[in-house]
Amino acid sequence: MSQSVERAAAILAAIAAEPATIIDLSERFGIHRSTMFRELQSLEQVGFVRRQADGTYVVGMQLAVLGGAALDQLDLRGAAYTQLRRLHRVVGNTLHLGALIGNEIVYVDKVEDSAGVRMYSRVGAAVRPQCSGLGKAVLAELPAARRDAVLADCDWHPYTATTMTTRAALDADLELSARRGWAFDDAEFEDFVGCVAVPIVTAAGVVGALSLTALRAVLSRRQLQQRVPMLRETAAEISRQLG
Repeated sequence: MSQSVERAAAILAAIAAEPATIIDLSERFGIHRSTMFRELQSLEQVGFVRRQADGTYVVGMQLAVLGGAALDQLDLRGAAYTQLRRLHRVVGNTLHLGALIGNEIVYVDKVEDSAGVRMYSRVGAAVRPQCSGLGKAVLAELPAARRDAVLADCDWHPYTATTMTTRAALDADLELSARRGWAFDDAEFEDFVGCVAVPIVTAAGVVGALSLTALRAVLSRRQLQQRVPMLRETAAEISRQLG
Protein backbone atom coordinates (compact mmCIF):
# COMPACT_ATOMS: atom_id res chain seq x y z
CA MET A 1 0.00 0.00 0.00
CA SER A 2 1.35 3.45 -0.90
CA GLN A 3 2.17 5.82 1.95
CA SER A 4 -0.36 8.42 0.78
CA VAL A 5 -3.22 5.91 0.61
CA GLU A 6 -2.28 4.44 3.98
CA ARG A 7 -2.21 7.90 5.58
CA ALA A 8 -5.53 8.89 4.02
CA ALA A 9 -7.10 5.71 5.41
CA ALA A 10 -5.67 6.45 8.85
CA ILE A 11 -6.99 10.03 8.74
CA LEU A 12 -10.46 8.80 7.81
CA ALA A 13 -10.39 6.27 10.64
CA ALA A 14 -9.39 8.98 13.12
CA ILE A 15 -12.15 11.34 11.96
CA ALA A 16 -14.73 8.54 12.02
CA ALA A 17 -13.87 7.90 15.67
CA GLU A 18 -14.06 11.59 16.64
CA PRO A 19 -14.36 14.96 14.82
CA ALA A 20 -10.97 16.68 14.67
CA THR A 21 -9.35 19.93 13.55
CA ILE A 22 -6.35 20.33 11.25
CA ILE A 23 -4.22 21.05 14.32
CA ASP A 24 -5.45 17.90 16.09
CA LEU A 25 -4.69 15.73 13.09
CA SER A 26 -1.33 17.27 12.23
CA GLU A 27 -0.15 16.69 15.80
CA ARG A 28 -1.50 13.16 15.84
CA PHE A 29 0.18 12.15 12.58
CA GLY A 30 3.32 14.21 13.07
CA ILE A 31 3.05 16.20 9.83
CA HIS A 32 2.98 19.95 9.08
CA ARG A 33 -0.39 21.68 9.20
CA SER A 34 -0.15 22.73 5.56
CA THR A 35 0.40 19.12 4.53
CA MET A 36 -2.58 17.99 6.60
CA PHE A 37 -4.67 20.77 5.08
CA ARG A 38 -3.90 19.48 1.57
CA GLU A 39 -4.74 15.91 2.64
CA LEU A 40 -8.10 17.02 4.02
CA GLN A 41 -8.81 19.22 1.03
CA SER A 42 -8.34 16.24 -1.30
CA LEU A 43 -10.60 14.06 0.84
CA GLU A 44 -13.20 16.83 0.98
CA GLN A 45 -13.22 17.22 -2.80
CA VAL A 46 -14.26 13.58 -3.27
CA GLY A 47 -16.85 13.75 -0.48
CA PHE A 48 -15.03 11.55 2.05
CA VAL A 49 -14.85 14.30 4.70
CA ARG A 50 -16.56 17.62 5.31
CA ARG A 51 -15.59 20.64 7.38
CA GLN A 52 -18.03 21.85 10.03
CA ALA A 53 -18.63 25.43 11.10
CA ASP A 54 -16.44 24.99 14.19
CA GLY A 55 -13.46 23.95 12.06
CA THR A 56 -13.61 20.25 12.86
CA TYR A 57 -13.75 17.60 10.14
CA VAL A 58 -16.22 14.72 10.08
CA VAL A 59 -16.84 11.90 7.61
CA GLY A 60 -18.64 12.94 4.43
CA MET A 61 -21.72 11.50 2.81
CA GLN A 62 -19.82 9.83 -0.01
CA LEU A 63 -17.98 7.69 2.51
CA ALA A 64 -21.30 6.76 4.10
CA VAL A 65 -22.68 5.79 0.68
CA LEU A 66 -19.68 3.59 -0.04
CA GLY A 67 -19.86 2.03 3.40
CA GLY A 68 -23.51 1.22 2.93
CA ALA A 69 -22.83 -0.34 -0.46
CA ALA A 70 -20.07 -2.48 1.01
CA LEU A 71 -22.36 -3.72 3.77
CA ASP A 72 -25.15 -4.47 1.31
CA GLN A 73 -22.78 -6.70 -0.63
CA LEU A 74 -21.94 -8.83 2.39
CA ASP A 75 -23.81 -12.12 2.09
CA LEU A 76 -23.66 -12.62 5.85
CA ARG A 77 -25.74 -9.56 6.58
CA GLY A 78 -28.39 -10.50 4.05
CA ALA A 79 -28.48 -14.13 5.12
CA ALA A 80 -28.86 -13.20 8.78
CA TYR A 81 -31.32 -10.31 8.50
CA THR A 82 -34.57 -12.23 9.04
CA GLN A 83 -33.14 -14.66 11.57
CA LEU A 84 -31.64 -11.87 13.66
CA ARG A 85 -34.94 -10.06 13.98
CA ARG A 86 -36.87 -13.25 14.63
CA LEU A 87 -34.54 -13.99 17.54
CA HIS A 88 -34.86 -10.42 18.80
CA ARG A 89 -38.65 -10.77 19.03
CA VAL A 90 -38.06 -13.61 21.48
CA VAL A 91 -35.18 -12.27 23.62
CA GLY A 92 -35.52 -8.47 23.31
CA ASN A 93 -31.84 -7.89 24.12
CA THR A 94 -29.24 -6.17 21.93
CA LEU A 95 -28.07 -8.46 19.13
CA HIS A 96 -24.91 -7.96 17.07
CA LEU A 97 -23.74 -9.62 13.91
CA GLY A 98 -20.03 -9.50 13.14
CA ALA A 99 -18.26 -10.55 9.94
CA LEU A 100 -14.65 -11.59 9.49
CA ILE A 101 -13.41 -9.34 6.69
CA GLY A 102 -9.74 -9.76 5.89
CA ASN A 103 -7.99 -9.51 9.24
CA GLU A 104 -10.75 -7.49 10.89
CA ILE A 105 -14.02 -8.40 12.54
CA VAL A 106 -16.64 -5.78 11.65
CA TYR A 107 -20.13 -5.08 12.95
CA VAL A 108 -22.43 -5.64 9.96
CA ASP A 109 -25.83 -5.60 11.68
CA LYS A 110 -27.31 -4.67 15.03
CA VAL A 111 -30.76 -4.79 16.65
CA GLU A 112 -31.10 -2.54 19.68
CA ASP A 113 -32.50 -3.60 23.05
CA SER A 114 -36.29 -3.38 23.07
CA ALA A 115 -36.18 -1.66 26.48
CA GLY A 116 -34.37 1.31 24.94
CA VAL A 117 -30.84 0.54 26.19
CA ARG A 118 -28.28 1.73 23.63
CA MET A 119 -24.82 0.21 23.27
CA TYR A 120 -21.71 2.06 22.03
CA SER A 121 -21.30 -0.19 18.98
CA ARG A 122 -22.17 0.88 15.46
CA VAL A 123 -22.58 -0.95 12.18
CA GLY A 124 -19.45 -0.64 10.03
CA ALA A 125 -17.08 -0.25 12.99
CA ALA A 126 -14.35 -2.74 13.79
CA VAL A 127 -14.88 -5.09 16.73
CA ARG A 128 -12.27 -5.16 19.50
CA PRO A 129 -11.33 -8.82 19.11
CA GLN A 130 -9.70 -9.38 22.50
CA CYS A 131 -12.47 -7.99 24.73
CA SER A 132 -15.75 -8.70 22.98
CA GLY A 133 -17.95 -11.75 22.70
CA LEU A 134 -18.06 -11.45 18.91
CA GLY A 135 -14.31 -11.15 18.64
CA LYS A 136 -13.56 -14.08 20.89
CA ALA A 137 -16.17 -16.32 19.24
CA VAL A 138 -14.45 -15.78 15.88
CA LEU A 139 -10.90 -16.01 17.22
CA ALA A 140 -11.65 -19.33 18.93
CA GLU A 141 -12.43 -20.89 15.54
CA LEU A 142 -9.39 -19.56 13.68
CA PRO A 143 -6.16 -21.45 13.01
CA ALA A 144 -3.10 -20.06 14.81
CA ALA A 145 -1.66 -18.10 11.87
CA ARG A 146 -4.95 -16.37 11.09
CA ARG A 147 -5.53 -15.61 14.75
CA ASP A 148 -2.09 -14.00 14.89
CA ALA A 149 -2.99 -11.79 11.92
CA VAL A 150 -6.26 -10.62 13.48
CA LEU A 151 -4.50 -9.80 16.75
CA ALA A 152 -1.40 -8.25 15.16
CA ASP A 153 -2.42 -4.66 16.01
CA CYS A 154 -4.28 -5.51 19.20
CA ASP A 155 -4.23 -2.88 21.94
CA TRP A 156 -3.87 -4.70 25.25
CA HIS A 157 -5.18 -1.70 27.18
CA PRO A 158 -7.20 -2.65 30.31
CA TYR A 159 -10.62 -1.12 29.67
CA THR A 160 -12.05 -2.66 32.85
CA ALA A 161 -10.84 -4.78 35.76
CA THR A 162 -11.65 -7.96 33.80
CA THR A 163 -10.02 -7.05 30.47
CA MET A 164 -7.44 -9.62 29.37
CA THR A 165 -4.19 -7.76 28.89
CA THR A 166 -1.92 -10.56 27.65
CA ARG A 167 -2.00 -12.92 24.71
CA ALA A 168 -1.49 -15.90 27.03
CA ALA A 169 -4.60 -15.08 29.05
CA LEU A 170 -6.64 -14.57 25.89
CA ASP A 171 -5.44 -17.83 24.33
CA ALA A 172 -6.48 -19.74 27.46
CA ASP A 173 -9.92 -18.16 27.29
CA LEU A 174 -10.19 -18.94 23.57
CA GLU A 175 -9.31 -22.59 24.20
CA LEU A 176 -12.22 -22.79 26.63
CA SER A 177 -14.50 -20.99 24.16
CA ALA A 178 -13.57 -23.42 21.39
CA ARG A 179 -14.33 -26.45 23.60
CA ARG A 180 -17.77 -25.27 24.68
CA GLY A 181 -18.70 -23.64 21.35
CA TRP A 182 -19.47 -20.14 22.64
CA ALA A 183 -17.62 -17.11 24.01
CA PHE A 184 -18.32 -14.83 26.97
CA ASP A 185 -17.49 -11.16 27.45
CA ASP A 186 -17.31 -10.76 31.22
CA ALA A 187 -17.65 -6.96 31.33
CA GLU A 188 -14.28 -6.76 29.59
CA PHE A 189 -14.87 -3.56 27.61
CA GLU A 190 -17.67 -1.90 29.56
CA ASP A 191 -17.99 -2.91 33.19
CA PHE A 192 -21.78 -2.70 33.23
CA VAL A 193 -22.57 -5.14 30.40
CA GLY A 194 -22.08 -8.83 29.70
CA CYS A 195 -22.27 -10.69 26.41
CA VAL A 196 -22.45 -14.21 25.00
CA ALA A 197 -21.58 -15.01 21.40
CA VAL A 198 -21.48 -17.99 19.07
CA PRO A 199 -19.49 -18.40 15.84
CA ILE A 200 -21.10 -18.66 12.42
CA VAL A 201 -19.30 -21.44 10.59
CA THR A 202 -19.68 -22.64 7.00
CA ALA A 203 -17.88 -25.27 4.97
CA ALA A 204 -15.24 -22.63 4.25
CA GLY A 205 -14.66 -22.02 7.99
CA VAL A 206 -15.74 -19.31 10.41
CA VAL A 207 -17.22 -16.25 8.66
CA GLY A 208 -18.46 -14.27 11.63
CA ALA A 209 -20.35 -14.45 14.90
CA LEU A 210 -23.65 -13.60 16.56
CA SER A 211 -23.87 -12.10 20.04
CA LEU A 212 -26.40 -11.10 22.68
CA THR A 213 -25.54 -8.23 25.02
CA ALA A 214 -27.34 -7.05 28.16
CA LEU A 215 -26.80 -4.91 31.23
CA ARG A 216 -25.35 -6.98 34.07
CA ALA A 217 -28.04 -5.55 36.33
CA VAL A 218 -30.65 -7.06 34.04
CA LEU A 219 -29.15 -10.44 33.10
CA SER A 220 -26.63 -12.40 35.13
CA ARG A 221 -23.96 -14.58 33.57
CA ARG A 222 -26.12 -17.65 34.18
CA GLN A 223 -29.10 -16.01 32.48
CA LEU A 224 -26.94 -15.02 29.51
CA GLN A 225 -25.69 -18.60 29.18
CA GLN A 226 -29.30 -19.81 29.07
CA ARG A 227 -29.69 -17.92 25.80
CA VAL A 228 -26.78 -19.73 24.12
CA PRO A 229 -28.99 -22.52 22.63
CA MET A 230 -31.14 -19.92 20.87
CA LEU A 231 -28.04 -18.17 19.55
CA ARG A 232 -26.66 -21.49 18.30
CA GLU A 233 -29.93 -22.34 16.55
CA THR A 234 -29.97 -18.94 14.85
CA ALA A 235 -26.31 -19.20 13.86
CA ALA A 236 -26.94 -22.64 12.36
CA GLU A 237 -29.82 -21.29 10.30
CA ILE A 238 -27.66 -18.42 9.06
CA SER A 239 -24.99 -20.94 8.05
CA ARG A 240 -27.59 -22.89 6.09
CA GLN A 241 -28.69 -19.70 4.34
CA LEU A 242 -25.10 -19.07 3.31
CA GLY A 243 -24.88 -22.58 1.89
